[in-house]
Amino acid sequence: VVSFPFEDIYIDRRHVLHTLPKREQKIVFYFALLTASLGIGGIRAIVCPLSAYNLEDCGPKELLSFFNWFYWLVNLNSAVVFVSISYIQQSVARNLGFLIPFVSGIMAIITIHMMRGEMIYKPKAESSLLTTFGVIGSALRTRCVRHRYLSAGVTNWLDHAKENHGGQYSEIQVESTKSLTRLFPLFTFQILYRTCVMQIPSGYYLQTMNSNLHFSGFVFPIAAMNVISIVPLLILVPVLECINSSCLFSSKDTGHSPTIYIVVGHLSAALSVMVAGFSEIHRKHFPQVEQTLSEEVLLVSSMPCFHLAPQYILLGVAEALVTPSCALLSFRLVPERIRGISMHFLALFNGAGCFMGAFFVQTAHAGTQGNWFPHLLHEGKLERFFFFLASLMMVNTLGFWTIAHRYNKLHEDYTSEFRGSLSGEKLLKHGKAVKHYDSVLESSPIFSPMK
Repeated sequence: VVSFPFEDIYIDRRHVLHTLPKREQKIVFYFALLTASLGIGGIRAIVCPLSAYNLEDCGPKELLSFFNWFYWLVNLNSAVVFVSISYIQQSVARNLGFLIPFVSGIMAIITIHMMRGEMIYKPKAESSLLTTFGVIGSALRTRCVRHRYLSAGVTNWLDHAKENHGGQYSEIQVESTKSLTRLFPLFTFQILYRTCVMQIPSGYYLQTMNSNLHFSGFVFPIAAMNVISIVPLLILVPVLECINSSCLFSSKDTGHSPTIYIVVGHLSAALSVMVAGFSEIHRKHFPQVEQTLSEEVLLVSSMPCFHLAPQYILLGVAEALVTPSCALLSFRLVPERIRGISMHFLALFNGAGCFMGAFFVQTAHAGTQGNWFPHLLHEGKLERFFFFLASLMMVNTLGFWTIAHRYNKLHEDYTSEFRGSLSGEKLLKHGKAVKHYDSVLESSPIFSPMK
């Protein structure tokens, strides 16, 4: 829908197909932007967990391998899009840059409709999001009513929602919710990291737009700079597969959690933003030249845009390390019944990081009267904003490092329906003892009576 109000859709050079004024064009554009965001949110929250449900019986090594290659394929697709569509939209016709994804979306809808029978997953009962919020609400309500008896046999505030503590939810439902709330610190520390990643379409985009895009007579598309951040991920995934096989999951007793990947990725993101600050200082030392971009003549730095490559590469390294590891922890460290909900919360907190990035930009622009995030980069101090964000990211990394040990128990079995229930644990232990006793009886004839 957005493509048709543009001026480059016409019957001939003198007869433009549309007659919408600029105000209506903006309304159409922002409406389409809202619907696109709703669609993207739905796809990201559903497709990856849906694919991972086939690996519920696999260990952490296989799950991390799945998430690595899943995001590898997603980023390979993104690289093709940023190279092709961005060039068409910037240098050929803006309307085609919207029509191509439109046709692709229609084909995807047809394909999903044809394969819908193979894509249906029915989660176990009592695993809805309403149940999760209900447990939290019931625990808070019961805790407020019975505040005088908080320490009476209750080790966690969510235990107030259990039926044997005056709540209305079963022990399995409460224990599942408790395992989900343990992941909230992990999700929270991803907000600032996602804010750094969102500098690519905001701060990094402005830097690239105000740099020299000409390369051997070819105008380099701004959006194609994203490919520089995608290439490290495409290269690192096969390398990480070898590392995972030889080191990370070499032993079940001494295996380490992928939290080390998240810590290193956060450091890489902080370093990327810091390098962006130095690049901004470096960019201002070049003389200004005129550059035509989208039929507008702009005064930009003569520094080639490829000088900004290091900051893109560092963010690509961070994405290769952080995103699959967070997906693994969100999927592995909760019971089977709420794994989809856990992945949805991860996507929700990632979205919160995008809003946090927009809030930082607006606050920096308003608080410094346009000095830290200026309209004209050569007249402001954008590097100060980058250095401030890098310092916050370093503190965020140290904070996550202090709690990373909470997410090291990847080899525990979180899929049991009786996890957290004393009676259930006794039944499981009894079942294992019976199996062990039976195996001893079956193998006893090989021993002599004395033995």
